Amino acid sequence: MDPQLASSIGNIGASAALALGAIGSALGTGAAALAAIGAWKKCYAQSKAAPFLLVAFVGAPLSQTIYGMILMNTIKNAALANPAAWPACLGAGILGGAAMAMSAWLQGRAGAGASDALAETGKGFGNYLMALGVIETVALFVMVFIGGAL
Repeated sequence: MDPQLASSIGNIGASAALALGAIGSALGTGAAALAAIGAWKKCYAQSKAAPFLLVAFVGAPLSQTIYGMILMNTIKNAALANPAAWPACLGAGILGGAAMAMSAWLQGRAGAGASDALAETGKGFGNYLMALGVIETVALFVMVFIGGAL
């Protein structure tokens, strides 16, 4: 296979890592934002203070886009250094991006539950944030281990 074509196919994997991570971030932030808005509405309806801290739950899934960008750069460098590694680069981008997307999406869903719980009780912010951090760890592991394997 032509080295330039092989490198280009490897770069599709690089693009997939970023794009899929960003899709997951969009799904996750969307899920958490919907719940935060509903929680704020409940607070306003009950004449309670609406906790601004819910924004942390909404924004948490955004980091998977950054991890996707870091993995993208690692894959691009691998594709340039060894065009024959295009299958590994393509697979790493698609599978790594999909794993990051799932992490972001489910982190957003957990953030949605955390938003509802915090708005209702006013307690547990640290516990909820730790739970989101555990979910985020999946994306970090993917970024580090797949990036290290290339």
